[in-house]
Amino acid sequence: MIAAVISPPDAFLERAPQLLRDSVTGFLPEPWRWLVNALIAIGLILAIFGTLFAFLTLAERKILGRVQNRPGPNRTPIPFLNIRFFGLVQPFADGVKSLTKEDIVPRDADKLLHFLAPVVLLAFSILTFAVIPFGRNLVPLELDAAVLYFFAAGAATELAVFMAGWASHNKYSLLAAMRALAQLISYELPLLLAWVPVVMMAGTLSTTGIIEAQAGWKFGFFPHWFVFTPWGFAGFVIFMISALAESNRSPFDIPEAESELIAGHLTEYSGFKYALFFMAEYFGMIALSGMAITLFLGGWRAPLPFLEFIPSYVWFGAKLIVLLLGFIWIRATFPRLRIDQLTRFAWKFLVPIALINLGNTAIWSLLSNHSAALQLARWPICAAIVLIPFLVMGRKLSAGVAPRTYRYAAS
Repeated sequence: MIAAVISPPDAFLERAPQLLRDSVTGFLPEPWRWLVNALIAIGLILAIFGTLFAFLTLAERKILGRVQNRPGPNRTPIPFLNIRFFGLVQPFADGVKSLTKEDIVPRDADKLLHFLAPVVLLAFSILTFAVIPFGRNLVPLELDAAVLYFFAAGAATELAVFMAGWASHNKYSLLAAMRALAQLISYELPLLLAWVPVVMMAGTLSTTGIIEAQAGWKFGFFPHWFVFTPWGFAGFVIFMISALAESNRSPFDIPEAESELIAGHLTEYSGFKYALFFMAEYFGMIALSGMAITLFLGGWRAPLPFLEFIPSYVWFGAKLIVLLLGFIWIRATFPRLRIDQLTRFAWKFLVPIALINLGNTAIWSLLSNHSAALQLARWPICAAIVLIPFLVMGRKLSAGVAPRTYRYAAS
C-alpha cells in the first residue's frame, strides 16, 4: 500500500492559523463571524509586529554595539528575579520609561494637532499591513488594487510629519518638517517607479496575484522570483534604497539628525508621543520590507522545491528578518548624507534609472515570446540596458566630489 503524500497547502502546520481561527469563531453567526475574524487579524498584527518592534530595537542596539566594540544593553534584570539574561528585558523597560515620562507640550502649540500627529502617523503605518500576504491564505484584506492601497496609505504619513512640525509652534521643528517632506517626496517617486515593472509583468495589482506570478522553478530548482531577472534586480535595489529614505533610516536619517536639528520635527515631543513616532518608523520599515518580499522575493514561497514542507508563513518571516538585519547593517556601515547629496541622488540618479528600468521591462517582456536564442540573448541585453546608464550616471553624479583625498595635520 502506497502512503498518500500530503501536499503543502493541505499540511496541518500550513492550515493551523485558519483552523485555530475557525475554532474560535466557528460557532458565531455569519454576520458576527466576519467582524470577529477582522478583530482577530487586527489584534494579531498589533501583537506580532509590536513584539517584533520591541525586540528589533534590542537587536539593533546589540548589533551596533558589537560593530562599535561595546556590549550593548545587557544590564536590565527580570523583575523580582534579578536575572539579567543578556538584556532581553530592555525593550520592556524602555516601554515603561516612555509611558511614565512627563508629556511636555509647548504653551503656544496647537494642542489637538500636537496630539494627533503621532497617532495619525502610527495609524497609517499599521494600515499598510492589511494587504501584505504573510503566508498562503494569510492576507488580512484581499484587494484587487492592494499595491495601490499600500502606497496610498504609506504616502499619507507625510501629512503627520508636517502636522508635527506645524503644531509644535517652533521654527526649528517647522523647518525640519519641511526638510523631511522634501526627502519623503523626493524618494516617493523612485519607490513608486520601482514596483511598476512588477505590475507590468504580473498583470495585476493584487499582492496575492503577484506572488502567484512568481510560482514555479526553472530547471526544477531555480525560483521564478522577479529579483532573479535584470529588471527585477534593478527594481529591488531601487525599492530598498527608497525604502531606507522613506523610513528615515541611515544614511537618509536627516529628519532626525540630532547634531544638526536637535531632533527634527520631533523636537517638541517627549514621553510616549515620542515613542509613537519611533514605533511608526519601525512599522514603516517592516511594512516596506514585507512589500519588497511580496513584489520581488516570491512572497511566502520557498526558495527550493524540497523545502516546501516548511509552512509558508515561516518563509515569509525568515525573509523579513533577513531584510531587517540588512537595514541594521546599513545603519552600522554608512555615514549620514547631506541634504543636497540626498536630493541629488534621488532626482539625478534613482529616478532616471527607474524610468530606464521601465523600458527595460518592456523589452524583456517583448523578447519572451520569440525564439529560444532571443530569450537567451535578452539576459545580457537587459542587463546592459541597466548597467551602462548606472555606470555613466554614477560617474557623472560623483564628478568633482569623488574620490576624496584626506589629509591629516602632522602630530
